[in-house]
Amino acid sequence: MTILTTNVSQGGRIVLPIEIRQKLGIQVGDQIILEWIEETSELRLMTRKLRLQRARKLVQSYIKPASSMVDELIAERREAAKYE
Repeated sequence: MTILTTNVSQGGRIVLPIEIRQKLGIQVGDQIILEWIEETSELRLMTRKLRLQRARKLVQSYIKPASSMVDELIAERREAAKYE
């Protein structure tokens, strides 16, 4: 775990320390996602790229190896069409 401090400046601006920007791969112009976690009163920060990578990984965990989601969807639709 890395804990760093920074100050809030005029207009609520926060400068992310270089260590955090490097760890997250943040570049100028990158879009940052802030997620407020109500239960713990924590703010989670991540890049859009990291969020997409996590979403892809989650989806991949539900896909059978060497299968095509498109082929499965078409097969399911054809099966359902038999009963329409």
